[in-house]
Amino acid sequence: MRAGACLIALLLATTAHAQTPGTTYHRAPDAIAKALENPPTPAVAVSPDHRTLAILGRENLPTIANLSKPILRLGGYRIDPATNGQAEVRVQWLNALSFKDIGSGRTVAVQLPSGMRFASPDWSPDGSRLAFYAQDTDGLSLWVAERDGRARAVARGLNGAFGTPFVWMPDSRSLVAYTVPAGRGSPPAAATTPTGPIVQESSGRTSAARTYEDLLGDAHDEALFDHYFTGQLVRIGLDDTARPIGTPGLIRDFSVSPDGRYLLTERLKRPYSYLLPARFFPTEIAVSTIDGQPVKTLVDRPLADDLPVDFDATVKGPREAEWRSDAPATLVWAEALDGGNPRVKIAFHDKVMMQAAPFDAPPIELAQTPARYATTMWGDDGFAMVVDREWRSRTEHRLAVAPSRPGQSRMLLTRNYQDQYGDPGRPILEENAAGKPVMRFTPEHDGIYVTGEGATKAGAFPFLATMTLAGGEQKRLWTAKAPYYEPVVAMLDDKGQRILTRRESATLAPNYVIRTVKGGGAKAITAFADPAPVFAGVTQRTITYSRADGVPLSATLYLPAGYDAKRDGPLPTLLWAYPAEYTDAKVAGQTVDQGNRFVRPRGISHLFLLTQGYAILDNPAMPIIGEGGAEANDTYVKQLREDAQAAVDAVVKLGVADRTRMAVGGHSYGAFMTANLLAHTDLFRAGIARSGAYNRTLTPFGFQAEQRTYWQATPTYTEMSPFTYADRIKAPILLIHGGADDNSGTFPIQSERMYAALKGNGATVRYVVLPNEPHGYRALESTEETLWQMTDWLDRYVKPKQPVAAD
Repeated sequence: MRAGACLIALLLATTAHAQTPGTTYHRAPDAIAKALENPPTPAVAVSPDHRTLAILGRENLPTIANLSKPILRLGGYRIDPATNGQAEVRVQWLNALSFKDIGSGRTVAVQLPSGMRFASPDWSPDGSRLAFYAQDTDGLSLWVAERDGRARAVARGLNGAFGTPFVWMPDSRSLVAYTVPAGRGSPPAAATTPTGPIVQESSGRTSAARTYEDLLGDAHDEALFDHYFTGQLVRIGLDDTARPIGTPGLIRDFSVSPDGRYLLTERLKRPYSYLLPARFFPTEIAVSTIDGQPVKTLVDRPLADDLPVDFDATVKGPREAEWRSDAPATLVWAEALDGGNPRVKIAFHDKVMMQAAPFDAPPIELAQTPARYATTMWGDDGFAMVVDREWRSRTEHRLAVAPSRPGQSRMLLTRNYQDQYGDPGRPILEENAAGKPVMRFTPEHDGIYVTGEGATKAGAFPFLATMTLAGGEQKRLWTAKAPYYEPVVAMLDDKGQRILTRRESATLAPNYVIRTVKGGGAKAITAFADPAPVFAGVTQRTITYSRADGVPLSATLYLPAGYDAKRDGPLPTLLWAYPAEYTDAKVAGQTVDQGNRFVRPRGISHLFLLTQGYAILDNPAMPIIGEGGAEANDTYVKQLREDAQAAVDAVVKLGVADRTRMAVGGHSYGAFMTANLLAHTDLFRAGIARSGAYNRTLTPFGFQAEQRTYWQATPTYTEMSPFTYADRIKAPILLIHGGADDNSGTFPIQSERMYAALKGNGATVRYVVLPNEPHGYRALESTEETLWQMTDWLDRYVKPKQPVAAD
């Protein structure tokens, strides 16, 4: 009896200790909560004619009530069944619109209905008006706003399940919209009694699939997918006409040819998959007239469930079909020459094909690419740029082609696309009269304009340059100067002498200015205020140091406002990081000073902890390097330890961090890193791991940068999994996870089982589940709860100068 009573008392004590006090959301510390209440800086969209800025007011964080509305998770999508649009977590809603004339500075506010939420603003090709879709209580509507401030709905009943449900016609007087079919009826009801088991079967064919979220699960899900995603294309005129185009279907994507005569569609078909998202479903890519008459079927491919797990694996047959931007109606697509398997050793892995209307002549091969085709930037008959990329080597090729002379490509450059210092920038793309992106040529038509980040050790200084069509060296026309970070937004004349830039510095909020290149003058166009002035006194600096093996590393060190090293001494410090894989140690060690950037945290940013007296070592380089064909992850733990040791030593050496009061944290792959560092080092007093994956046997067909399967690299999967070493984690660890995580591989069960493992091995651990939150937490309540939890955890276990015993 006595033993039984003791057991009951022990169980009650354990249960009481496991429950976190309080059953409601916590408010973040006052300074953080007030900063979160400030509205975010507006977004800006420049008209194609560069005459007008659309100033777009952005909604602040949504409420948990908004985030908790019923949603459906189907085929990798999350939708709101009440509106037939994407779910709250997938849309950045806007709530205000005005037009500012760039020349005069005159601003016109657009009169929108009170409380309107809208998204996907898109200028008409001629720049005279802006279209967007709005959320109604029972659906989505299509709106058009004129530059004089007038706005009206031109269609209702849009189907936004696949994404933005409209495109402009080239004439700027009509649009093509994806709508809910007329007379659709009620959604299919779920059976209350199963009619039988759910059976899946494989007959010996290799069909590896990564771990995807929100998949179809049964026949009712299939019926719901058909109901909500099936749509009808309709041509909507600004004269209030509406003409259906073709027949309803699961039209995942659609685009209009530059001459407005043809429509390219991508339709999904049965049979569906319960292991893969909708983009892998059987797909028909076809061309019709703008009135919906069938013209050409480019491909009708089956379910893509037999792809290799390699990142560069792709489907067989035509893919990535699009319209050539600079031609009336020329279809362009890529096809794999290696059967979709990048491990096949051949000189060229893809070919790029073209076929002009009326699509009855054989297609023409434009070029072959050494790696997997990425994109084409169009110019004219004499010059276009084809880009490919190979994941394994991080290599990018850029080829010059002349569409009028197909098959005669020449190599412009080959580079490691992770190389910041050697980045030549990208051609400036601007919309032509049809609303399609094309490269901007120099007046003599012997070159193109290029803009890039201009990354150096001293910082990033964006530039404008010209590149001859022959390639080779660029001629710089303008480069941003310290203390500014100033990317080029648009060219305002043909010679690149007047440009629109977005200028910021460590102390100046980003705003748009017109700059005269040669004269150096700058005229401010916008005057957006500091959205979080509480951070105005925060200091930041880039620090550099070296790993034990000599690899140079860097990080951004933030110190609280008013901090004085002599007066205040070393601070409790949070190291917040995210590992990255490289194939070249020189590239991995590149440092770009961040001192000319304006930093103001939003959402669940760890930088809010600066208001609570913590120093933050932000984004310290955590390179995992695999050179000469070596697999980087085979030495992941060793390299991670060395990266962390170097970072801690560096910040302690500066005298601003207390070695005995260091914490480590990260989100997603950074959470995975955090658990590994607590398991394999004693550098940190506590850790914060948000929305991570900790057991790699649950992601057996690859994860992050790992292309091998669990069965091909079992020791690596095992060693990299902190779950394997949960018994070694002695420092207190805070686990936070969104209850509706939508990211591939980071199912909530990852944190659930990690918590069980830690608890079972006697660790000090707290596990917080945020209801209805995706991978990146959105609701105001969840955001404040996350920041309260982080602050409370560090205040309890890191801030005290003497370690605190576990409760």
